[in-house]
Amino acid sequence: MSTEFLSKIGKSFLKKLDYFGGVCGLFVYAIWETLAGSRKGRKIIRQIIKNQILFTGYNALPIISIISLLLGIVIIVQSVTQLIQIGAENLIGQILIITMVRELGPILTAIIITGRSGTAIATEIGNMMVSHEVEALEAMGIDTLKYIMFPRLIGSIISTICLTIYFATVGIIGGFFVASFQLNIPLHRFFAFLFSAMTMTDLIVSILKSSVFGAIIATISVYHGFKIRLSSTEVPMATTRAVVNSLIYVFTFNGIITILFYI
Repeated sequence: MSTEFLSKIGKSFLKKLDYFGGVCGLFVYAIWETLAGSRKGRKIIRQIIKNQILFTGYNALPIISIISLLLGIVIIVQSVTQLIQIGAENLIGQILIITMVRELGPILTAIIITGRSGTAIATEIGNMMVSHEVEALEAMGIDTLKYIMFPRLIGSIISTICLTIYFATVGIIGGFFVASFQLNIPLHRFFAFLFSAMTMTDLIVSILKSSVFGAIIATISVYHGFKIRLSSTEVPMATTRAVVNSLIYVFTFNGIITILFYI
């Protein structure tokens, strides 16, 4: 029985390793083929990237604004009552940096992008596979990774970085309004707390996390979209797997990056 159990663990591990290798291979091959290949079609690729940024980044601003503003307010409301009791108002800046810049900002932005854009990418490519559009492109000699994978990858990375910065900024602004109302802290003092708590490492980690998260979401979504073969009934299942696996990898790499830089 122990042998059968170990065999199942081994098969599961190999399956996950094969999946990880496939996702990484898709990422590397798409980058290589686009940068090292022919310059033909670069104008089309730039246009697709712009469209992806418009959908993933710009169109997500309303929901990002609401969530980040409310989160900044809630964080300060919950912490200020405790800080007043111990006379540690100067820790407001550190709390906002840890939550909005280091951890919650990149993570929540990635979750929102996964729910909006990850599902859209997997569904779009899945429908293209079912309707044989991808086969038609390949028959015309068009590199599908160059025109499908790469623009969505770059668009997702750029959008995630910009939205993460925007998320942190709006959240900090929400925190300031609460701090100024509850503690009567002036603007210059609030930002003095903020900048004294912020380090270059915090900014690097935030940008690194958002870059990695954007790449993960786009690559996994495209990967599952390409896996669809038979019918449109596979599309929702592939989309669900794309979302679940994207979130698993996002949280995994978030933990890895945090450990590497802060422990």
